[in-house]
Amino acid sequence: MLFDDSYKTIESASEGIFRDKGSKFLAYAFPIRSEEEVKPIITKLRTEHPKANHFCYAYRLTPNRSVFRVNDDGEPSGTAGRPILNCLLSEDITNILIVVVRYFGGTLLGVPGLINAYKNASIEVIKASKIVSKTVNDVYEAHFDYLQMNDVMKLSKEENLQILAQQFDTSCILKFEVRKAQLNQVLSKFDKIEGIKLKYLNTV
Repeated sequence: MLFDDSYKTIESASEGIFRDKGSKFLAYAFPIRSEEEVKPIITKLRTEHPKANHFCYAYRLTPNRSVFRVNDDGEPSGTAGRPILNCLLSEDITNILIVVVRYFGGTLLGVPGLINAYKNASIEVIKASKIVSKTVNDVYEAHFDYLQMNDVMKLSKEENLQILAQQFDTSCILKFEVRKAQLNQVLSKFDKIEGIKLKYLNTV
């Protein structure tokens, strides 16, 4: 196999906490699929914690883990977002956002203390999360005539395709998800069925 078509992420949202010298660091982890999801989550946390001082976060996206971003939200540069991201890197998880909400306890922690606190809060929330393995799948639509339905359904059973939607009329549409590693073999089998049109939709 030329590339790894699986990745690790978290199953559902979770929480963790780390305390140091009176400061409280509340960590929240969320499974996310796109950058658009980040802002509403931060806004909601700000509403829930009106008295908190900082909302620092890091996220990683995409199965090949190429998209990431850090935000120190007013903490000294490199003391918050980066340590959070480093935890995501060391666990090799993606499609995840971790936000650490800080309540200042009156004592300055200094740069090493901050790095340590944001790191430990992130470690706590990752420990509280269930890490799951997911595969990278492509979504396709097959367009075919009613007469080909048996062949198409047989193929989808054989290859264990995940059916997302189906419409059987005079002309039929089957929307399915296939693991990237299986893709070529599935497409070549579809090629053998006459009069079938495949349309690539997206990758998830």
